[in-house]
Amino acid sequence: MPNLPLAGLRVLDISQVMAGPFCCMLLGDMGADVIKIEPPRVGDSTRHSMGFRLKGEDSPGFLALNRNKRSITLDLKDAADREVLYALVKTADIVVENARPGVSKRLGIDYDTLAAINPRLIYASISGFGQTGPWAQRPGFDLIAQAMSGVLSSNGFPGMEPAKNSIAVADLGAGLFSVYGILSAVIGRQTSGQGQYIDASLLEAAMGLSIWETTELWGTGKSPTPIGSANRMSAPYQAVLASDGWFVIGAANQGLWLKFIAVIGRAELQDDPRYANNANRVANRLVLIEDLAPTFLTRTKQEWIDALLEAGVPAAPILDYGEAVESEQAIARDMVQMIPHPVEGEFKALGFPVKMRGTPQEVRLPPPLINEHSAEIRRELVERGLLAAEPKTAE
Repeated sequence: MPNLPLAGLRVLDISQVMAGPFCCMLLGDMGADVIKIEPPRVGDSTRHSMGFRLKGEDSPGFLALNRNKRSITLDLKDAADREVLYALVKTADIVVENARPGVSKRLGIDYDTLAAINPRLIYASISGFGQTGPWAQRPGFDLIAQAMSGVLSSNGFPGMEPAKNSIAVADLGAGLFSVYGILSAVIGRQTSGQGQYIDASLLEAAMGLSIWETTELWGTGKSPTPIGSANRMSAPYQAVLASDGWFVIGAANQGLWLKFIAVIGRAELQDDPRYANNANRVANRLVLIEDLAPTFLTRTKQEWIDALLEAGVPAAPILDYGEAVESEQAIARDMVQMIPHPVEGEFKALGFPVKMRGTPQEVRLPPPLINEHSAEIRRELVERGLLAAEPKTAE
C-alpha cells in the first residue's frame, strides 16, 4: 500500500470542540501524524459534552471528531510543559489552534513565537470572527456565526421563528476552509521554504458558503428571506406533498421543466406566461406550487418518484438519518464504518466522504484516551535529542 498523501507531515492539534478537531481529523485521515495537545485532567471539553454515552466516559461527539490522533496533556501555563510543546514544534509542520484571539500570545504559543523556533511552520488560528476587526474578541459559536453571517435570517419558513441550520455549517465550514488554507500553504512552502499564518473564522466560513443568498442580495437589492425547502435560483425545486407524505423534486432547468409537466399531465402549464421560463417560475414560485399541489395529492410519493425518475427528472424521498445511513447507496459507498476502541469495543462512525483510489484513507488510530500517548511522544522527543530524559526513580 503506498503511503497516504500526507504521510510525513506532523500536525499539532491545540484545539477543542469542533472546527479545529474536524480540520485536524481530516488531515489525519489523509496520513498526517496528528498529536492532540489537551489540558491536563479534563482534556478537550467535547469529551464531556452531549447528553448520552456509549460505554466509556468520552462523548460520542468527541469520538466522531478525533480518530487518527495521538493524545498528550500539557499545561500550557506551565513553563516545563511549554518546553515540551516547543520541542514538538521543532518536529511539526502544522499547528492548529482555536483559542480566542490574544490567548495564544499570552501563553507564549502564538505564531510569531513558534515560527521563531520553526520557520517552516504553518500555523492556523480558527476563531469566531477572525483575529482582526471590531468583533474579534466576541465569543465564537456556530449559532452566533449563523446569526451574524446572515444564514439564520434566510433559513426556515416565512413568518416563523428563526431556524438554525441543524448542520454546524459555520464550525464545519471553518474546519474545511482551514484544511484548504493549510494544504495550500504546504504546497507554497515547497517553493518558498517558509511557513505562514492562516486566519480562519466561523463567520467567514458561513458567509463564504452563502453563494446563492448574496447573489440574490446584490442582484435584487433585497436581503433573502426564508423559503423553506425551495431554491433561490430554480423552480420547482423543493419538497411537495403527495397523498401519503412529502418528497422532493428538482426541475431545475427548462428541459427538465418540460419533462416534468409531461409526467404530471399538466402540459397546459407550458402556455402560462408566469411559468414560461425559469426566471418567471422563480418569481412566481408560490403560485406555481399552489397550482401543482392538487396534482401531487392524486398519487403516492413513491409513485411520483418512480414516474419522474423514469423520465429523467430528479426526485427523491426524504430520508431521516436512520434511513440515510442504512440506505443501499451509503452501504455501497462505505459511509458507515466500525471503529475499534479500547473502551467502547467498537463504535459506528461516518466513513470518508471523499474516496482516494490510489491511496485510500484508513482509520489507523481510534480516538485517543486522554493523555494516552504521552510516554510514547515524550520518548520520541528524547530519542531525537529535543527533550531531556526524565531521571529514573529508584525502585
